Amino acid sequence: MYRIPNALTMFRVILIPFYVLFYYLPFNFSNLVAALIFVIACLTDLLDGYLARKWQVCSRFGAFLDPVADKIMVCVALILMVSHYSKYEASYFPYISVFITLCAIVVVSREIVISALREWMAEIGSRARVAVSWIGKWKTTIQMIAIAGLIWRHDLWMVYAALVMLLLAVVLTIWSMVDYVIAGVRAINEKSAPAPEAGACQAEPADSGSSPEAASDTPEVV
Repeated sequence: MYRIPNALTMFRVILIPFYVLFYYLPFNFSNLVAALIFVIACLTDLLDGYLARKWQVCSRFGAFLDPVADKIMVCVALILMVSHYSKYEASYFPYISVFITLCAIVVVSREIVISALREWMAEIGSRARVAVSWIGKWKTTIQMIAIAGLIWRHDLWMVYAALVMLLLAVVLTIWSMVDYVIAGVRAINEKSAPAPEAGACQAEPADSGSSPEAASDTPEVV
C-alpha cells in the first residue's frame, strides 16, 4: 500500500503532457477534455495526501516528488493560458493577456521564493516554521478552480468568473508568501540571537499566531 500514494503522484506527472496535447487539439471538445484532465490531476493530489496520512506511509521520495509535480502542473497550465489569451485577446477584453501574465508572474515567483525559503530553513533546522498554512490551502483550491475554468473557457461568463477567482488566488498567494517570509525571518533571528547570560531575564517566546502551522507528514500544497 505504501506505493499507491507515490504511484498517484507519478500518474499526475504523466497527465501533464496529455492536457497540453488536448489544449492545442483543434476540436470542439478538446478544451473540456484538457480541463477534465487537469481536474483529475488535482484530485490525485488530494487523494495521495489523504492515503499517505491514513496509511501512515509517507516517504522521502513522495515528499520530494509531490510538490515538484504540483508546481510543474500549475506552471505549465499558466504558460498555456498566457499563450492562448495573448493570441486571442480580441475575443475577450483589452489587456486580458496582461492581467493573466501578471498573475502568472506572481504565482511562479511565489513558488520560487517559498521553495528557496523552505530549503534554507531546512538547513538551519527550522523547516516547521514554513510549513503549509490554511492560507496556502485555500490559495491552492481557488487557484486550481480558476485554472480549470480558464482552460475550459466554455463561454465568456466562465472566463470572467475564472479571472475573478484567479485574482483572489493571487491575493492569497501574496498573503501566504509574506506570512512565510515573516515566519522565516523570525526563525533566522532566533537562531542567530546570542544565548542569554546566566541570571538574565529570559525573552518571551515568539508569538506563533501569525506563523504557518506546524509541519506534518502531509505532502506540501502548491
